[in-house]
Amino acid sequence: MRPAQRSHHETLALRQQLIGSSCKLFFSHDPVKIVKAKGQYMYDENGRQYLDCINNVAHVGHCHPDVVKAAHEQNQLLNTNSRYLHDNLVDYAKRLSETLPEKLCTFYFLNSGSEANDLALRMARQYTKHEDVIVLDHAYHGHLTSLIDISPYKFQNLEGQKEWVHVAPVPDTYRGLYREDHEDSVTAYANEVENIIEQAHKKGRKIAAFFAESLPSVGGQIIPPAGYFQKVAEHVRKAGGVFIADEIQVGFGRVGKHFWAFQLQGEDFIPDIVTMGKPIGNGHPLACVATTKQIAEAFAATGVEYFNTFGGNPVSCAIGLAVLDVIEKEHLQAHATEVGNFLMKLFKELKTKHLIIGDVRGSGLFIGVDLIKDQAERTPATAEAEYLITRLKEEYILLSTDGPGRNVLKFKPPMCFNMEDAKLVVDTIDRLLTGTTDQKTVSMSKLSQELQPQTLNTKCMRNRQLRVTAPRAVLRKYFVLKNYLSRISKSAVCYSHKEQPCVQALAFTRQLAILCIKTFSCKEGKASSSFKC
Repeated sequence: MRPAQRSHHETLALRQQLIGSSCKLFFSHDPVKIVKAKGQYMYDENGRQYLDCINNVAHVGHCHPDVVKAAHEQNQLLNTNSRYLHDNLVDYAKRLSETLPEKLCTFYFLNSGSEANDLALRMARQYTKHEDVIVLDHAYHGHLTSLIDISPYKFQNLEGQKEWVHVAPVPDTYRGLYREDHEDSVTAYANEVENIIEQAHKKGRKIAAFFAESLPSVGGQIIPPAGYFQKVAEHVRKAGGVFIADEIQVGFGRVGKHFWAFQLQGEDFIPDIVTMGKPIGNGHPLACVATTKQIAEAFAATGVEYFNTFGGNPVSCAIGLAVLDVIEKEHLQAHATEVGNFLMKLFKELKTKHLIIGDVRGSGLFIGVDLIKDQAERTPATAEAEYLITRLKEEYILLSTDGPGRNVLKFKPPMCFNMEDAKLVVDTIDRLLTGTTDQKTVSMSKLSQELQPQTLNTKCMRNRQLRVTAPRAVLRKYFVLKNYLSRISKSAVCYSHKEQPCVQALAFTRQLAILCIKTFSCKEGKASSSFKC
């Protein structure tokens, strides 16, 4: 069967049968089947258009014609490994070098961000002759074994922290150790790293690298205070280590003001190694490590050849060059500044209206909206955030969450995301947040229409997902809720004499993350029961 003939249900069944369950599927209770995309929009099998706010991989827009053309034309000529001379390889390295500080002048090309980070770790250890690595809490640097070991986001659920890994607090001035009211949060957070180095030295251990995303993404869309990296680099280099800036999610003009996110720290900060991936190929597997001549020479001194079968092949380099051309030709870096500032302004205005919005932070088109339960403790509003992204999906807007509490709405859209898109997203979130604060009465007839011809007996309500019309919904959109009624006895469940679904309910109280059914009543059966969700 050709994919075009396969139903949504059949595709899902095949995925569940053939693909490992640890491979995440967005909106797993009601996944979207995407069949094509263009620009900042994705389309499902029924032709419905979704606004993509999270796919930073499609950096200059899904299926950009210039990128597609470059790949097609080079594929018609040659694709081979980098052991042969080819202009695309050196042209691409030269173009990248023009975006970076002068000392970052040696390049290695790979296929993924994980490969790039693994190579950076190897280089740091070879150059310093040290082993230990300092990372930020809740960091994520990739899925290779070496990177799981330096990713608290992952290793905390596995074997735990290795002896050679040291975890520093995230420089988060909103909910971290040192907040916006601290007299010098930059020094305080940098001193935490200095203390880690001192404690490691007391145990006879030596630091090879401080490894951090220039803007921690999985950590909650964090913007480290300017000057933090300089102070950290001073402590790390004094200990004989190097500074590795992971730009895999945030590089290539996304932050607007600068081409690289580490440049937000100031012109006086230059990492020793920079890793790149995700947006570099606009969806094509491509990654890169940039470093200094000194580190590259130390890496080569082992006598062990570095070779990557597909890294730096002519097609990949043609695509990388095309991405850089589009960023320049369409002024996407300036566009990210303009649209990002507008989106931040709208969210900050929304923050004054909805107390659930605790913080709005970001740079360019890298933005986080931190949802909280209370202003005093800033408790992460995890369930509310999950509810919101589910409802947004039903409004045809694709968004996701991040942070330790999974309560930060993360915006990393394709760079062609525009002002109209920004306004649509904020207006929709405003409407959803406004609608979720009210108690609503929902006619049971709407529920019965969805459930016919089944009866509302215990088994039916315990085992199926009820679809209830959402208050204030546009175009009769729905949200999904699992109702667990196993605690309710059969006698308390509402029936009619003919075992048809109930057609009346006294009240539904709708909350942010769940719908609590307070009371059932039936004209004919006269049975009722009250309970708490």
